[in-house]
Amino acid sequence: MFLSDYLDYTLKKLKANMANILTMTNLSLGGFSVLTTLKGQLHVSLLLVFLAALVDRFDGAVARKLNIESDLGKQLDSMSDIISFGVAPALLMYQGLLYEFGAPGAFFTILYIGCGAFRLARFNITENNGYFSGLPITAAGVLLTLSYLTIHYFPPQFFIFLMITLSFLMVGTFKLKKI
Repeated sequence: MFLSDYLDYTLKKLKANMANILTMTNLSLGGFSVLTTLKGQLHVSLLLVFLAALVDRFDGAVARKLNIESDLGKQLDSMSDIISFGVAPALLMYQGLLYEFGAPGAFFTILYIGCGAFRLARFNITENNGYFSGLPITAAGVLLTLSYLTIHYFPPQFFIFLMITLSFLMVGTFKLKKI
């Protein structure tokens, strides 16, 4: 009887924390992306950001499906997203190309991260009613990461322009319907 009770308790705890486990997986993938970028393994970093995006796609859906949404989960998701779709893609682009611009490259890298953080903070304190205000950081991060694959096909200035554009789109006030 004792083992049965313990298993029931463990399964309930696992169910109650499933979304947070996925969110922490997202955070871990973003953290590993940063570390691999620092080690010069930029293609591995790119793959890790995409895996983080895949995991991020499911954490909110799992929370809603299991009816385990919480304020803690919402905050944790934003903290994970700033690493996986803010810092990791920005650092990837900086290491891959933007460092060549010196101070302006560093400035626009930090601007992107700051705009992503602002966007996430605004999201957490507003009612969204089925709409995003501004470009979600996940979309911006995936687009920035994807653009890394094209650095040999476009002039370097294009990537500064892209980073500025994504930064301002994240803090924009336009509405996008959630899918």
